[in-house]
Amino acid sequence: MIEFFAANGPAILNALVMIGVVTTAILAVFFDKLLSSIIALGITGAFAALEFILLEAPDVAIAEASVGAVLSTVIFIIALRKTTKKGEEEK
Repeated sequence: MIEFFAANGPAILNALVMIGVVTTAILAVFFDKLLSSIIALGITGAFAALEFILLEAPDVAIAEASVGAVLSTVIFIIALRKTTKKGEEEK
C-alpha cells in the first residue's frame, strides 16, 4: 500500500490539482455574481501556481501566483467596484 502511494503519489496530486483548476474555471463561468466569478478566477490562478510548483518550475509558479492569482484579481475587483452602482452587485 505504501509503495503504491510512493510511486503514484505525484500523479494523484497532479490530477487533483488539475481537477481543481478545471472546476474553479467552470464555476467562474457559471456564477451569477461577478464578484464570485472574479474570486473563482483567482483561485484558478492559485491552483495553476500550485501545479507549476509540482512540475518543479518555481520561477513560473511565483509569476503565476503574483500576477494570475493576486494582481489580476485585485485589478478586476477594483474595476468592478468603480463600474457598479452601490448595492447593484448584491443582486
